[in-house]
Amino acid sequence: MRAVVLREFGPPEALVAAEVPDPVPGQGQALVEVEIANITFVETQLRAGRAPNPAMAPQLPAILGNGVGGVVASVGPGVDPALVSSRVITSTGGSGGYAERVAVDAAGLIAVPDELEMAEAVALLADGRTALSLVRAAAPRPGETVLVEAAAGGVGSLLVQLARAAGASVAAAAGGERKLRVAADLGASATVDYTEPGWAERLREQLGGVDVAFDGVGGEAGRAAFELVRAGGRFCPFGMASGAFARIPEGEAERRNVTVVRGGPMPLEETRALARACLAEAVAGRLRPVIGQRFPLDRAADAHAAIEARATIGKTLLVVDGQRQRRVPVPGPRRLGRQGCAPAGRAGRARALDPGHRRRRERPARPARAFAGTRCARRRAHGVVRPAARDRRQRADHREPGASRRRSPRARDHRGRLATPVRADRRSPGRDRVGGLTASVDQGLEADDHRPDGGVHHPDQQRR
Repeated sequence: MRAVVLREFGPPEALVAAEVPDPVPGQGQALVEVEIANITFVETQLRAGRAPNPAMAPQLPAILGNGVGGVVASVGPGVDPALVSSRVITSTGGSGGYAERVAVDAAGLIAVPDELEMAEAVALLADGRTALSLVRAAAPRPGETVLVEAAAGGVGSLLVQLARAAGASVAAAAGGERKLRVAADLGASATVDYTEPGWAERLREQLGGVDVAFDGVGGEAGRAAFELVRAGGRFCPFGMASGAFARIPEGEAERRNVTVVRGGPMPLEETRALARACLAEAVAGRLRPVIGQRFPLDRAADAHAAIEARATIGKTLLVVDGQRQRRVPVPGPRRLGRQGCAPAGRAGRARALDPGHRRRRERPARPARAFAGTRCARRRAHGVVRPAARDRRQRADHREPGASRRRSPRARDHRGRLATPVRADRRSPGRDRVGGLTASVDQGLEADDHRPDGGVHHPDQQRR
């Protein structure tokens, strides 16, 4: 299988695509055909040999990646075979995600709802549970002011939405006008560029302080965010985009009556429950992951370089199997089924997701010009009417009230062939095609032989 291998710590170019043996699912495991692989900032630190915690340093050679989404290809002993072909997201246990296939603990598989794209689900796997756990710990209340640093990042963009949903007013801090526009679109009422000097003072003049601060940058920016928190507020560090967490002495936080909410290891069941809750919020339309960039698997080095340069917006993902990528139709009045009706309920969605139905629905429509050469198309294009249809039309146009439905004699040309009239507006000026003959209007057709709708009659044909 294809995978991205790290053989030595170093710059992004240390990530090299290579062929490696396929994994085999063991007892209690499932083999997942990966469609999307997650990338986190911590993985860029692991690749560079600067693990935040020495215990997190991988043993080389290594395949990075701690989150994937895809389809279950097979299962090992002790696993329900019904899981095969299921759309799932899962953590990998810390490594192995940058690959086409990965063997994972079957108990950690999380089903992807039909209404979500695989990329959306993977974007919520790690960042979603982080954001949701932070908001639950900080518990912002209606009327409070919440500061979100790195507000256009994967976690920060979700924090802006969750804080707004809790009724709080959000101030977004990000680097650059482009990222500030993203935060404003997500619901931030105030924005500030924290790469500019004096940003914290300007925010204090505007807001007077904040009740909750989510720090995803660390360093000096994180320290400035801590200084903005009012007495009785909460300071929540969750990232270190600057390279280190903000240094906040416990005594200082206690003196200012500020609670420092630090995240920590959570039981596996709790992390999975948080991920499922995020997926449910996304299905309900209350949470939308921002996916700023996607890279092919072989360009994982480019993805790491973009993250380190802080040139990304929202979530960065690796597309492992682009052939299987698809947008799942959301049931509704604009998503019509095969018979022109919207799929109803779970059964309708299941039919819409059936591979056979999808294959027919996604078949490209044949261009109209493909039919232009058929006999029927040529006859329609030139206004030619089939004899039977012509006779029915003429009888309907000219039959007197109460007249017999006896069939009219059909005109024939000099060779005995049935004459076929041509619409006057479809023929060349002054010419008419009758059967296989071309005759001048002046030689065979009188003025009163023209029909009101533009057609013409053969002179030998009787009228009724």
